[in-house]
Amino acid sequence: MPIQPTSHIWHNGNLIPWEKANIHVMSHVVHYGSSVFEGIRAYSQPQGAAVFRLPEHMQRLIDSAKIYRMPLPYSLDQLSQAVVDVIEANGVAPCYIRPVAFRGYGEIGVNPLKSPVEVYVANFPWGKYVEAEMADVCISSWNRLAPNTMPSLAKAGGNYMNSQLIRMEAESNGYMEGIALDVNGYLSEGSGENLFIVRNGVIYTTPLANSVLAGITRDSILTLARHAGIPVVEQALPREMLYIADEVFFTGTAAEVTPIRSVDRITVGDGKIGPITQQLADEFFGIANGLRPDRFGWLTPVNVRSEVTA
Repeated sequence: MPIQPTSHIWHNGNLIPWEKANIHVMSHVVHYGSSVFEGIRAYSQPQGAAVFRLPEHMQRLIDSAKIYRMPLPYSLDQLSQAVVDVIEANGVAPCYIRPVAFRGYGEIGVNPLKSPVEVYVANFPWGKYVEAEMADVCISSWNRLAPNTMPSLAKAGGNYMNSQLIRMEAESNGYMEGIALDVNGYLSEGSGENLFIVRNGVIYTTPLANSVLAGITRDSILTLARHAGIPVVEQALPREMLYIADEVFFTGTAAEVTPIRSVDRITVGDGKIGPITQQLADEFFGIANGLRPDRFGWLTPVNVRSEVTA
């Protein structure tokens, strides 16, 4: 989906014009992929708009930077406020928010420590990541990163080179998305989504040890399921669990809750959105859109002066 420019981007503590948010071609990040980032959504509310799980997202940005020894000169509260400031300055909600920290212009070479850290926050209108009501997916020939190669818990730009291979291969073969296995052949996740399976009324999902990102939406769905009394199991899962599942769905900030219709052209269940998937999606979107109580304190209100529908 094309990016729709807004008026301002937050850069190192200041709001600057969108068109001024440029970096030098010799910046470290361009050559070595030295970036960490977040994807966040703000949703329309009956009385305005709110950002979904803002502190958790910004804490993950801080954690990702710490893993890569990239000191951020801003606190959790300052980074969270930056998101609120840029949304309110642009007056755009609902929207997608992209905070990114990276090694900028300084030195050439793999060692990043003498290149300065730059921090930006942008927001812009963005609709559904998976446009169809349900997704047809495949198992990718590309594995997820091995645990001792690149850290999957860090939401790092370089990790998404792997994601690009998974997504491009899937689309070139006529699928909407690919699911990767980990280095041991167990299910991991999609190119940018966590994976859930429902069988006999039990929800199964792959644990963090299977090279998955600690998804904020993943955690939200696990919380909603447990509070609804739905049994949840986090364990290593073989590929064939997808073929005999009653329901399968993705979660993620971009994907939100996306039901999966088929895997490798094998229909999941009856090929329709399953009751547990529907129940959790209804609760998730109900909270995000302010139609159900925010009983977990997941929403950060923003004062949006003008609304742009994504």
